Amino acid sequence: MADIWWKADPHDLHRIVDRVSSVHVERSHLDREDNAVVIINKRETVRVPAAMIAVILLGPGTRVTHGAVRLLADSGTAMCWVGEQGVRMYAAGLGPSRGSGLLHRQAWLVTRPKERLNVARAMYGMRFPGEDVSTATMQKLRGREGYRIRKLYQHHAQRTGVPWDGRVYKAGDAFAAGDDLNRLLSAANAALYGICHAVIVGLGASPGLGVVHTGSAISFTLDIADLYKAEYTIPLAFDLAAKGLTEERDARIGLRDKIAETKLLSRIVQDIKALLTPDGTDYEAPETSELWDERSGSVPAGVNWATHPMDPPTTQADMGEQHIAVIGPDLDQPPTPDQPR
Repeated sequence: MADIWWKADPHDLHRIVDRVSSVHVERSHLDREDNAVVIINKRETVRVPAAMIAVILLGPGTRVTHGAVRLLADSGTAMCWVGEQGVRMYAAGLGPSRGSGLLHRQAWLVTRPKERLNVARAMYGMRFPGEDVSTATMQKLRGREGYRIRKLYQHHAQRTGVPWDGRVYKAGDAFAAGDDLNRLLSAANAALYGICHAVIVGLGASPGLGVVHTGSAISFTLDIADLYKAEYTIPLAFDLAAKGLTEERDARIGLRDKIAETKLLSRIVQDIKALLTPDGTDYEAPETSELWDERSGSVPAGVNWATHPMDPPTTQADMGEQHIAVIGPDLDQPPTPDQPR
């Protein structure tokens, strides 16, 4: 059995690039059996080795046990709680990273306009191969990207014969508006967001510290996903629509197969590292838990640093009702007379 996550050696965990990209679960019960996650519903029972999943997307109607969550955390598997058809992400669990060095580097870049602009230019440069974007402003880059995407939609519409009337997306409910093609795009993009999110947290970066996007808890996830939409989700959606495959599940399965075929996980890892830590970058990546100190930088954690007797403990009356605990009886404890049987 794996160690608890804060004691686990990162080298003992399966590398993020070696894992299955994602597992999407809806209307099912998740439990644990040895080192596998057991997914149970009225139709089937599926066992999945936890350490081989990059991200598990938990959709509506999903129940999960404490044992299953602990196994996934021990295994360094990212968990994302998502909305219907995986469109919205409400919460996410910890990935396999144990250090904060890359996160510190990312925060340093994002909070300095000059450095942030350089990273943004590098991101757009990956979409415009052979073009010089070293002096372009954000306004010019956004304009060029908009033109590129518009031409891309037109190209795939002509290639597949699928009519294209523009992107339709309703914030908060991507499937409330738009035709089959738009819904396929939304479903494929949502799956791509989950996969990029898993890689980001797996490397120890922050999904919220975006470079181009800002203001969202998944801004950096959106940044990274945008690097691959032109190659993955857009052509996939047009191909599926041309074949009459218009279910959101078709988009997720199609994207999963294409990601496995092209080894996209490994590419995302390399791209994130190239953007945040280009060649010649020197940054610390400690994997220890320490306390910050304004003079020495850090001091060891787990040490009582008190130099005088501690103040008297705060009483519950002083604290007020700030905490609520709901703890059930032990499983082998018989019910009391006033408890329902």
